[in-house]
Amino acid sequence: MNAGNRGNRYRTPLKDVRGLGSAKTGTEHFIHQRQTATALALLGLWFVWFVIGLVGSDYLTAADAVSRPWNAVLLVGFLVAMFWHAQLGLQVILEDYIHHSLLALVLQTGVKFIAVLGAIVSIFAVARIALAG
Repeated sequence: MNAGNRGNRYRTPLKDVRGLGSAKTGTEHFIHQRQTATALALLGLWFVWFVIGLVGSDYLTAADAVSRPWNAVLLVGFLVAMFWHAQLGLQVILEDYIHHSLLALVLQTGVKFIAVLGAIVSIFAVARIALAG
């Protein structure tokens, strides 16, 4: 046994769990998907309750509800988690099904751009309503 192979027999699968596998980011991506999914599950329940409470309300009542600090903060959290989770999910789909490297790069960049733009526009809308009230 040469000196180079001696160290391998002491390695554990822990290196893979720490994200040190071939892609170096698989574990981090997996964790972010689970974190955003958990946030969306909790914030989604709040969002459904919030929207049901606004059924039949006029614009001013809805704007007043959004302008309350806790509702605005939770709504922004919901929007951030939603766009981030969507981008992560679409990234996996594109990685699995798009095999042409240039097309994959263009689509990945487009998805990230649209997700960031959507989040910025949505957060701006909530901030504008919240700060106007």
